[in-house]
Amino acid sequence: MLECGIVDADLKKIGLEMMFLTPEKCSHDDGVTAVELAKMVELPINIVKKKLSILKEKEIVKVKGVNPKCWKFDEYNFHRMDEEDDVYKLLCNFDDVDFDKYFQY
Repeated sequence: MLECGIVDADLKKIGLEMMFLTPEKCSHDDGVTAVELAKMVELPINIVKKKLSILKEKEIVKVKGVNPKCWKFDEYNFHRMDEEDDVYKLLCNFDDVDFDKYFQY
């Protein structure tokens, strides 16, 4: 997945969008659908679903429902992750992140 220091930009983009997702951006109380997320991050739906499944395996996003599936970031599990985990390192590297797109001041 994240071998030899290669950065997975799509995973980072999706992970950060989920991390900073506010309820106002979601059409459901349970989170955001993959289709909505794909529009937000401007990526094809198949890539978004693949990256969401990686985040789900790491237990930092939860899925609820069947049709539609709603995805939500699990901050508690994120803070409990091993700091040496590649996904944790990826999501905590804010060097190239423009926070203005996540927050409106």
